[in-house]
Amino acid sequence: MNAEERMQREVRAIWATVISFCLGAILGTWVLWGSPRPVAGDGSVGMPMAMVAGAIAAASFVVSTQLYRRGDHTGMPWWQVVISSLSAVALTLALSGVTALGVLLATEVLGVGLQGLEVPPIGGGVFTGVASAVAGRLAFGAGVGLRTSDIADLLFGYLAIGTLFAMLTAADPRWWEQNFSQLGLGAGAWAFNGTLVVAGLLIATVGSYIGRDLHRVLGDAALRRIAWVVVLWAATGVALAAVGLFPLSGVVLVHDIAALATLVLFVAAGAVTAAAMPGPPHPLVLITIGAVLLIVIAFVLANVLDLFSVTVLEAIVIGIGLLWLTTLVRILAVLAPVGTRPSARQTLVRA
Repeated sequence: MNAEERMQREVRAIWATVISFCLGAILGTWVLWGSPRPVAGDGSVGMPMAMVAGAIAAASFVVSTQLYRRGDHTGMPWWQVVISSLSAVALTLALSGVTALGVLLATEVLGVGLQGLEVPPIGGGVFTGVASAVAGRLAFGAGVGLRTSDIADLLFGYLAIGTLFAMLTAADPRWWEQNFSQLGLGAGAWAFNGTLVVAGLLIATVGSYIGRDLHRVLGDAALRRIAWVVVLWAATGVALAAVGLFPLSGVVLVHDIAALATLVLFVAAGAVTAAAMPGPPHPLVLITIGAVLLIVIAFVLANVLDLFSVTVLEAIVIGIGLLWLTTLVRILAVLAPVGTRPSARQTLVRA
């Protein structure tokens, strides 16, 4: 890409930012029209702002994809087009959810520092425009050349944002004395449970993009192995979403089974992915050994020596797992060539 093309891309990104701001300000003023509202809490500006900004982020991603990746499906058989299209739809929904939750977290934080402030409709519209402009710009950039590592980073950030928001709105302020599942109880349970559902969608999407990268490296000869990789990551995402869909307030056994299934499927998906990669790469071997050792040490410190709670152990395991996943997709990005690789097989399953 030459300097002129890069400059044109920046101009389009600026226009995407401006249009997103204008749309956000107009729609925000419209949905907030009426009496002034508080910054956070019941009847606040938070939820309408989040919905508008999330919708604009999704639209910006779709427009960017049409501008820069319209020819990605050229030469692909129907099944490859279907998988790619479903991944794009899932990612669009996930970007909308990430944006909405980010706006809600921001308003909750502002509500703590600006207690008693009530925002008039036009002021709320301006705030919505700013949130929409930031979200629209980032989503537009994501549609230009999205990599698997970008989705993994998005998953990491989304889980952090969602958990922080759930902490701020938790019904029980001492939830941390037991485990993270306690955030899925009470009046604000939708924040944590919703976070898990969208995070499950993101994990399934990461798995689809991992399959795409593996196909670029290995070609059609490895389609059977790649299919298992994609299926296992999708199953991991479904299991994580089930943790949010079946919180502790419902059937505890179903919740516990879904949580255990998420852990087991994550390990299985990671192992099958690593086995499918050529090598396996030396950095991946090192990070895997280090991750296993750290998890074993954390388990001993928490359950044998009783030095910290189950909540801390869960945070350590989740953090290490996400770090390992991020390393995996970054190494895969190094191995995978740039550009699409249409399959020569007209059907996914051989006759």
